[in-house]
Amino acid sequence: MTRGILARRSPLLAAAVAATLVGGCMVGPKYQRPEVPAPPNFRGLEGPAAAESLADVPWWQVFDDPALQGLIRDAIAANYDLRIASARVVEARAQAGVAKSFLFPQIGVAGGYNAQQVSRLSEPSQGTAAGKTYQNWDLGFQLSWEIDLFGRIRSQKQAAFARYLATEEGRRGVLITLVGDVASNYFLLLELDRQLEIARSTLKLNDETVRFYESRLQGGVSNRLEVDQAVANRALTAAAIPDFERLIVLEENALSILLGRLPGPIARGSGLGEHQLPPRVPTGLPAALLERRPDVVAAEQLLVASNADVGAAKALFFPSISLTGLLGTISGDFSNLLKADANVWSLSPGLFQPLFQGGRIRQNYAAAKARFDQALAEYQKSALNGYREVADALVTIQKLAEVGVEQEKGVVAVRDASTLARLRYDTGLSNYLEVLIADQQLFQQQLRLAQTRGEELRAFAQLYRALGGGWQPEPTGAAATASEPAK
Repeated sequence: MTRGILARRSPLLAAAVAATLVGGCMVGPKYQRPEVPAPPNFRGLEGPAAAESLADVPWWQVFDDPALQGLIRDAIAANYDLRIASARVVEARAQAGVAKSFLFPQIGVAGGYNAQQVSRLSEPSQGTAAGKTYQNWDLGFQLSWEIDLFGRIRSQKQAAFARYLATEEGRRGVLITLVGDVASNYFLLLELDRQLEIARSTLKLNDETVRFYESRLQGGVSNRLEVDQAVANRALTAAAIPDFERLIVLEENALSILLGRLPGPIARGSGLGEHQLPPRVPTGLPAALLERRPDVVAAEQLLVASNADVGAAKALFFPSISLTGLLGTISGDFSNLLKADANVWSLSPGLFQPLFQGGRIRQNYAAAKARFDQALAEYQKSALNGYREVADALVTIQKLAEVGVEQEKGVVAVRDASTLARLRYDTGLSNYLEVLIADQQLFQQQLRLAQTRGEELRAFAQLYRALGGGWQPEPTGAAATASEPAK
């Protein structure tokens, strides 16, 4: 019985399969990567650009402080933003699978029970059926299939898959940003540690100065004005200490959140002065930035998705072809439900061509094209912003290095001036004002030098992030041993 049903249906099935094979025509536009102007080299760099880039170096080789490496590993393992981004990838992958599923026939099993009383008074008369009660059990397979002749479903599948790739790049972008943020916050902590150290050592010197002038006052060789000036200078230094301690705690709390921890202290490794930037920082080819930065790649995938959405919207202008079918049994007696005489089947191809919908399809197509234009502008904007961030980080590193050189000279000069001022005061050649000014200048110069060194290290971390580095997974086991440089 079933074989006969399949034989009678075979012409229709063959026609459906043929329609599917022919249905390779995609009415939407074919995606082409838009032109984005790329500079011959990043601003601030001279000479031809080389392919070598800092972004190709794994983060655990760029940031060689073991304490910082441990913090980055902890952040990668427990950061909540990264967990959210990973969950979005899983969601988008599942949505892409949902979109793909509509390319295939939808087959299900349905069963039910139906009872009906036929009216005796209906017009026209039901004849011998009038007044009778009917009941039927049914069980069977149902099929529904929209044949994607003009590519609407395929375009929706492409759009969903491109959005999944965009979320994957978004996850990678969160990872790169996380590595850069942990490094930047760590360098800021080292900067604050150094400034606190300077303030405490200066306070000790101020305490000695106060005691010195108080003893001179008691001995009758000094005056109250000098003592008051010394005390005021000491108070200025002492007031900076709790402020630095406050900033350190705030920064530790912020870094703890990045690590997925409760607010608490953060372990440090080497000090601020032990971190040195490499003498040469390769940036790579500017055009390669479009392939390396995850935000640019994600923006392009969203552009691909918008392009596919335009194709899906355009396909709505064309006919949709569907196929529905049923294969099962119907019987008034449940015990006869699986007998051959109870078999039923149906197969219904259908076609729908929209003629008038109040401009809905046209406006939907116009909206899809407008969204494509928005995605195009976002892609071009993200590319230009990438070039800007690299250029900003480069000039910051270069100029802060120059500032640091001059500040180091200033610290040496002011330290020497402080020593000379004390000698002149002790020999009676000057008053205490010279000593006070020299001490205050030395304190401020040392703080500014520490700040410049911290900003320089943070700019280096920013450059690494701007170049799209830091995303490589850290090798483990034998792979880690193989990746270690030869000694």
